[in-house]
Amino acid sequence: MKFLEDNIERVLLSKEEIADKISVMAQEMGAYYQGREVVLVCILKGSVTFFSDLARELSFPVTYDFMCVSSYGNGAVSGGSVRINKDLSVDITDKHVVIVEDILDTGNTLFALFEQLKSRRPASLKLCCLLDKPERRQKPVEADFVGFCISDEFVVGYGLDYGEQYRQLPYVGVLKRSVYEK
Repeated sequence: MKFLEDNIERVLLSKEEIADKISVMAQEMGAYYQGREVVLVCILKGSVTFFSDLARELSFPVTYDFMCVSSYGNGAVSGGSVRINKDLSVDITDKHVVIVEDILDTGNTLFALFEQLKSRRPASLKLCCLLDKPERRQKPVEADFVGFCISDEFVVGYGLDYGEQYRQLPYVGVLKRSVYEK
């Protein structure tokens, strides 16, 4: 992994810090969902690592499901619409649903996704994210369970990518500007 790590400016969150925070988040979620069954939805691809570690820490019944979504619009900026590339395989009507996301940034994609999912009439719909960048928010989206609030830096690792690379790093690191500003 040396070739990947050479492009990391600094480690923002260590493997140990992430593991500790996930344990705390799982306890918070356990207190909230005590006695209820939850559909835990992983947003592919970036959330897989976080989703797996979080799910193993949960103390209440969960079923897993997966979605793959992409925002699209004109050019490189999201138009606030969302295309579902892989939809849920279970009916979420009258079920408690937690969307598990790696990072909450502008909120554009999650806002559109939540609007679509609300129309399916879940009993509740909550958002759990590892990272939150509130200063970048463009839509009124707030996470119900948050790991870390971070500043506006380009981060990779622990599932987060740049050009489909860096996901396997065991920590969250800040990517060197020279890598993405070529």
